[in-house]
Amino acid sequence: MSPFDTLLYAVSGNGVATISLNQPETRNALSVELLGEVHTALSAAREDRSVRVVVLTSTHDRVFSSGGNLAGFGAQAPAVLKYHEAALFPAVFRALGELGKPSICAANGHVLAGALGLALACDLIIATETARFGTPEINVGLFPFMIAALIYRNVPRKKATELMLLGDQIDAHEAERLGIVNRVVAVEEFDAAVADWAGRLAAKSPLMMRLGKDALYRQLDMQFVDALDYLRGQLALAFTTEDLVEGVTAFFDKRDPVWKGR
Repeated sequence: MSPFDTLLYAVSGNGVATISLNQPETRNALSVELLGEVHTALSAAREDRSVRVVVLTSTHDRVFSSGGNLAGFGAQAPAVLKYHEAALFPAVFRALGELGKPSICAANGHVLAGALGLALACDLIIATETARFGTPEINVGLFPFMIAALIYRNVPRKKATELMLLGDQIDAHEAERLGIVNRVVAVEEFDAAVADWAGRLAAKSPLMMRLGKDALYRQLDMQFVDALDYLRGQLALAFTTEDLVEGVTAFFDKRDPVWKGR
């Protein structure tokens, strides 16, 4: 029996953990329950040494997620309760950033409102050519406050402002042009494309992947000189690992490396 009510969680034999949002009746609206379970699943993936990569996707045939739970936003509840519940958004974003393992958002459908932040918090995004992206919150009297920081760190400023102020949606190819999406594929090629990238990521050194991911996340908002000093220290740390020696040795021996994770 699944320990989750709003998502499916499975780990394959090659170390790919798949988290599938599974509330099609709400179009995977990001309710308190769903966000809480995503956070729990990410924590499980982080602690599971067999997991090498995480794929975040949806069981809905047209929608990855419609974004925040509007019914919850409009409900009569104490403001302090809504404030504390909103903490789940940054908690999930941080969990993805601090996962220590690469993550792929497999956007098999529309990615809207708060879900755009969820997607952007992942390391890579693969989308079907039928997916649409946008921040329509302004059209219902709201603003995408919780995801604005992620949008501004991934999308050119003027275009980011346009998306948030006008609330228009863009197609997957425009999202790719703007750098929101890494790759757009036909629907019939989507599963194979996601599996290919997940498998390739899972085959890398788990130790070096963690060091690299942590470094990218931590240096993001450092001053340039401080970032260089920090990254030099991480490089020195990498030089002490057995995986580096194994990788270089395997390269010269013309064989596949056998990672030890140390």
